[in-house]
Amino acid sequence: MTAQLSKKSEAWSARFSEPVSDLVKRYTASVFFDKRMADADIQGSLAHAEMLAHQGIISAQDYADIQRGMAQIQSEIAAGRFEWLLDLEDVHLNIEKRLTELVGDAGKRLHTGRSRNDQVATDIRLYMRSAIDDIAGLLRELRLALLDLAETHADTILPGFTHMQVAQPITFGHHMLAYVEMFTRDAERMADCRKRVNRLPLGAAALAGTTFPIDRERVARTLGFEEVARNSLDAVSDRDFAIEFCAAAALVMTHVSRMSEELVIWMSPRVGFIDIADRFCTGSSIMPQKKNPDVPELARGKTGRVNGHLVSLLTLMKGQPLAYNKDNQEDKEPLFDTVDTVVDTLRIFADMARGITVKPEAMRAAALQGYATATDLADYLVKKGLPFRDAHEAVAHAVRACEQRGCDLADLTLQEMQAFSPLIDADVFQVLTLEGSVAARNHIGGTAPEQVRAAIAFHRSRLG
Repeated sequence: MTAQLSKKSEAWSARFSEPVSDLVKRYTASVFFDKRMADADIQGSLAHAEMLAHQGIISAQDYADIQRGMAQIQSEIAAGRFEWLLDLEDVHLNIEKRLTELVGDAGKRLHTGRSRNDQVATDIRLYMRSAIDDIAGLLRELRLALLDLAETHADTILPGFTHMQVAQPITFGHHMLAYVEMFTRDAERMADCRKRVNRLPLGAAALAGTTFPIDRERVARTLGFEEVARNSLDAVSDRDFAIEFCAAAALVMTHVSRMSEELVIWMSPRVGFIDIADRFCTGSSIMPQKKNPDVPELARGKTGRVNGHLVSLLTLMKGQPLAYNKDNQEDKEPLFDTVDTVVDTLRIFADMARGITVKPEAMRAAALQGYATATDLADYLVKKGLPFRDAHEAVAHAVRACEQRGCDLADLTLQEMQAFSPLIDADVFQVLTLEGSVAARNHIGGTAPEQVRAAIAFHRSRLG
């Protein structure tokens, strides 16, 4: 790259005998989506300039001029007065051109000892670090909302399902805690991903480093990076940190989608377990009675969008030789859209969770269907001394008899039950209650209300 920008505002125009066509400009430009990295670009440039001044590579006056110019550019961008030019291709050249207009030669000296390759890689990492911090905060808010819901309904009976068939009684609080666990792991993945994002590529220059006596560790400290990237080729060419973020984001959205599916099912009048506040729903253009759960439905759909971005980045990277290639310009749109989608979804879900109305009577009625306490009866017989497989068989016969009669296990008389096993006594009816079933699972991770409250306290203590 030449030291000066030409009158045509192209950093490399002296190398070519004809200008870039307008079609190619539009095809290769990224300014209208990467301008969101303007703050990161200015932040990185100021840290680079401070280091150059400290190392005596540029003068103190140049550094002061750069600071002054960047402050004005930040003000112009914030006020919406900054003119973004397609001819300048990207956010980096737009800012550099404006800086040169404002401060002259000091602006031209800013690019000493760096390339757009390491500049772009640094800006992306600064942007992603901030995005991960935002997502971590939103995951915390969602978990707190779910913990409030779980605490309110620590005793509320809900049928647990496997294969979408009634399996065993649980509590609604316990069910909500399952999502708290999922989103906790998501937060852990984001925190772990942040460690690898938070490595400074600046100083790698185009691919081989620079001949100037730079101090990369100083820039890393200024920008809050934990480490510097240790290989200049790798620093500018790989986007595995962005891929890792998109993988973590896809898992966030997968968990959101699973929750969405249940909210949609539960809100259906055929099930009627919950209601979602009106502000998260819409009506029908033709059917006046409709209340559609649009937010969870759309979140399900947006999950596919984020999954697609992950595949896009994996495909983008898979065939690239070292070092930097123009292909990597295509990393930004899927990355930015992933950030926007996850941030918007988590924000609205934290709010929506506080707008869920639970219908305990419908949940309890459903838990009484499907012989949800059959396992409790089998456990009861095992505790009386019957081998589990024999107990399982005895209860299976009892369930079949109840199906033929159209009744529940608890509706059988003691004498009828004893026909399936003489070990059954009058205390069996306590075992067959829904409350007795959930209370009996009183261990870490169990659905007993006591354990639900203990788990809520555990998570609250970690969230602060």
